[in-house]
Amino acid sequence: MRSIKQAITVTLISLYTIPQRFSSAVVAVIGIMGVVVVFIAVLSIGEGFKAAMTNAGKADRAIVMRSGADSEMSSGLSGDAIDVIKQAPGIKHEGVVPIASAEMFVVLDVNRRASGTPSNVPLRGVDATVLAVRYGARIAQGRMFTYGTNEVVVGRAANGQFSGINVGDTLKTGAVSWNVVGIFETGGTVAETEMWCDVRVLQQVYRRGNSYQSVLVRLDSASAFDAFKDKLETDTRVDVQVKRESDYYAEQSTGLTNLIQGVGYVIAFLMGIGAVFGAWLTMYSAVVARTREIATLRALGFGSMPVLMSVVGESVFLALIGGAIGATLAYVGFNGYQASTMNWQTFSQVAFGFAVTPQLLTQGLIYALLMGLVGGVIPAIRAARLPISKALREL
Repeated sequence: MRSIKQAITVTLISLYTIPQRFSSAVVAVIGIMGVVVVFIAVLSIGEGFKAAMTNAGKADRAIVMRSGADSEMSSGLSGDAIDVIKQAPGIKHEGVVPIASAEMFVVLDVNRRASGTPSNVPLRGVDATVLAVRYGARIAQGRMFTYGTNEVVVGRAANGQFSGINVGDTLKTGAVSWNVVGIFETGGTVAETEMWCDVRVLQQVYRRGNSYQSVLVRLDSASAFDAFKDKLETDTRVDVQVKRESDYYAEQSTGLTNLIQGVGYVIAFLMGIGAVFGAWLTMYSAVVARTREIATLRALGFGSMPVLMSVVGESVFLALIGGAIGATLAYVGFNGYQASTMNWQTFSQVAFGFAVTPQLLTQGLIYALLMGLVGGVIPAIRAARLPISKALREL
């Protein structure tokens, strides 16, 4: 108990005298702040991409593709297969119409707003039931396209990232012109990177005949999925695989998310080494500056452990200040920042917003705490082992 009281007293003295070592303390704070900003910013890319992909999926929606296909781009379904799929049990109906959208997926070259360089932007052909299937979607500007025409609606994120696709614009691809008549929103999901048009018009443009790539269906409920899946995957008339939409998009996001997280941790580790050395030198300077103070405390009966804890406590305190400032700057500067990257499963761009989540902020603060601990331990040991007689000579 006496040792704890001593540790608290010495630590408070140490914190009180920080202004006397202001310049070295600022160096340690800035170093750790920089590491935390980069750490959180890089990982927020992965979190944003993951959120855009996984939030697109709903438990009461299922996607049907050709068996063995790893994405819509590699899938193919005939018109006859579409008829069988739409008759499967478990699909929600509006009257006698199954809420299922047979779709095609192609990519178009559209220039980025910032650089003017062309990028692959998805153009999805959809059925007339698309807004009933994707019940979170809404037309935010303009109107829905007219079926049977070369009209398209553009996702909000695509409109923000790419040029020439505002309402009223005409997008020319080869010999075909697409008239942009509306902008839709889906709550920031991956679908906002797409453009939608009539699937039958898209079939004619790309000479696909009566073929499709996937069917997105809305089920009676999430619990209807198993029966729907079992029925179709055992039906000899079709060769398909059925996945929950949420599972499909989670699989699509895994590779890139893991890559970004891996890069983020490596960068943070390498930068953290530098920050630890900065904290280490700062605390060594603090120990040297406090030699007389430490000698006096030891001569008055304070133990070596309270001295050690006071040095570590100062290091952790400075690290947490740096971590808190870094986390704040990362949130203000990067949360919601719009960007786009390649989805290597479909070879198309995905627009998303950086997501600085509470979990990332917590990780940043924990990392700052660890850097403070590691940077303060060795100087603290030196301070605790400082012989009283040698220290008193400094008086």
